[in-house]
Amino acid sequence: MEKLTDYEIANIVDILNEGKVLPESFKSRLFSAKKEYELVYAGKEREEDILADTYAIPLQKVKTFRNGVEGADWKNMLIFGDNLQVLKTLLKMKQEGKLKNADGTPGVRLVYIDPPFATKQEFRGSQDQKAYQDKIAGALFLEFLRKRLIFLRELLSEDGSIYIHLDQKRGHYVKVLSDEIFGEPKFQNEIIWKKTTAPKKQASTFAYIHDTIFLYSKNTNPLYIPKYVPFREDYITTTYKYIEEKTGRKYGSFDLTQQGEGTPRCFGDKVLNPPPGKHWIWSQEKIDEALKEGLIIFTGKGTPRVKKYLDEREGEPVKDIWVDILAIQAGSKEDNGYPTQKPETLIERIIKASSNQGDLVLDCFAGSGTTLAAAEKFDRRWIGVDCGKLAVYTMQKRLLNIADSKDLQDTKKKYGKQCRPFTLYNAGLYDYKMVKELPWEQYRDFALKLFQCRDELHTISGIELDGYMGSDSVMIFNYQKHKNALITREFIDDLHKYLADRIGRRLYLIAPAASVGFLEDYIQRDRVTYYIFRVPYSIIDEIHKKGFTNIKQPISESDVNDTVDAVGFDFIHPPAVNCRYYLDKTRDKNLFDAKSKDCVIKVERFESKIISRKPLEFANLETLSMIMLDYDFDGEVFDLDEVFYAEELKKNDYEARFAGNKVKERMMIIYIDIFGNEKRETKTIADFIDDKEE
Repeated sequence: MEKLTDYEIANIVDILNEGKVLPESFKSRLFSAKKEYELVYAGKEREEDILADTYAIPLQKVKTFRNGVEGADWKNMLIFGDNLQVLKTLLKMKQEGKLKNADGTPGVRLVYIDPPFATKQEFRGSQDQKAYQDKIAGALFLEFLRKRLIFLRELLSEDGSIYIHLDQKRGHYVKVLSDEIFGEPKFQNEIIWKKTTAPKKQASTFAYIHDTIFLYSKNTNPLYIPKYVPFREDYITTTYKYIEEKTGRKYGSFDLTQQGEGTPRCFGDKVLNPPPGKHWIWSQEKIDEALKEGLIIFTGKGTPRVKKYLDEREGEPVKDIWVDILAIQAGSKEDNGYPTQKPETLIERIIKASSNQGDLVLDCFAGSGTTLAAAEKFDRRWIGVDCGKLAVYTMQKRLLNIADSKDLQDTKKKYGKQCRPFTLYNAGLYDYKMVKELPWEQYRDFALKLFQCRDELHTISGIELDGYMGSDSVMIFNYQKHKNALITREFIDDLHKYLADRIGRRLYLIAPAASVGFLEDYIQRDRVTYYIFRVPYSIIDEIHKKGFTNIKQPISESDVNDTVDAVGFDFIHPPAVNCRYYLDKTRDKNLFDAKSKDCVIKVERFESKIISRKPLEFANLETLSMIMLDYDFDGEVFDLDEVFYAEELKKNDYEARFAGNKVKERMMIIYIDIFGNEKRETKTIADFIDDKEE
């Protein structure tokens, strides 16, 4: 067992002296329970510590799309941020009764995840470009996924299910982990999805043509709705080979017995024994009823059999090998160009089998948004989470344009309906300007959640305090009420005069950075330490004993699915961008329009403004992630049309080149740095100066 630090021992003593309940995280540190068996690897944390120590972060509402239409009791959620921290926040929402299915049951009915496979295998798209390359491997990947599976288990409703989509490289490890997390009796299926009939040539081994999907449930009796596929023609011909004279209906005859000993039954005026070693599958009552309805027929030897009509059968029950759904073909109408996109028909089967209308569906590796689109089309509530800006804008576009996509009920038609309301949230990377503009109570709530404080107003020596961090009091400085006031050393001295021995060992002050008149992170007065949490600066490592990691954005298409654990939070700092915009002769000649021109965006300066206690220095252009374009910006919603990755731009001397006729009345350009910060500009074709005029 890991040794407790002096800080932890002091905290435990304080909690016990105050007669409060010991937090679960400390209980797990003091008492351990051995498992019968488990998968052991480097860096594996205790489950209790993961649940207790993971940082829950507030969700900052960015924009609600299609607001004001039906569905006011619930708005679907699209969240940009690290999914681990978001899952902790969603778990708090469940515990507070804010995460429900339409029938009122708490939790998520269905989870589907398609996490990065961690294979280090390079996939190639239709133009032989890199599609993605997972960088998390081995034990790091297992612990990365295990943490998320633990929270997903807690988020499930009591009859909820989770589908975990993997390839052959890590599936066996994840199966063992999932048995640990959910319990072996909760394992329902190993589904084999045959995704292609034309595998790549593999000279040294058998061609790989499938993925694996593990199905687990929260409890042993999950919601499950059997699904069917049409019978094969040869099966119909051999099984339903009779035609009823009066009705013309096709029917077949089926055995009325099963293995096992049984008693005789009456079939009209005959008493028949079942064949040796078998029993009649129906009760006498059911046999009598079936005889009246003409559903029992007799062979030439007098053996009773069940009569079943073809038109009453739904089809063949879907089994655990799926060979009827192919992966998306490059260039197809459904293909939105996002690496690892899955077909909607795959998710349709999962959604229909494990949820009902109005149920909540969650995908925390949402990527291209297939789960969200399928959930939308089948009237489910949904939550999608991804740490990539490209993914978020891809999903936003897909949902807002869903009416033009295919109808899964009739694939020859368009879906034809607009999406229901959904809200885009930031989680872990916030717009501080929006935070400061919140009414005081909302700002106070945001600040408490940001720093993981318990909201509990209390008063000590006449001074009102806002809550607790552990057992220590927290004060949120009301900068809106005291607009010209500063937290100075004198302010701390005055506080100490009133609080002194009554406050305990620590007091935490949360305040805007501009409202703090000194540089120290804490000030000591006698035995009391007054800690300062500055907003929007990141939380100091000294308090939480963790280094914080920014969400990282890709610089090439091969990096799109790279994933990191982003711990903590930061605030948006738009990068400094200088570009030259000009027209040039097209490099893609068009015989029908010899006068056509290319628009060129030449990035000359790109610098990220990162606020950090440890100075971070980046060369010019080093932090550029990508440039996104909307060629027909409507003034309201960015509708992603094209992406230029930094790696590609670097090869072309940081020039983004596109046909001038793509630009409509005005376009929007979004420059994104590797930390997820954005700089937005709108341009018209007139802003691109003809290169000859310069």
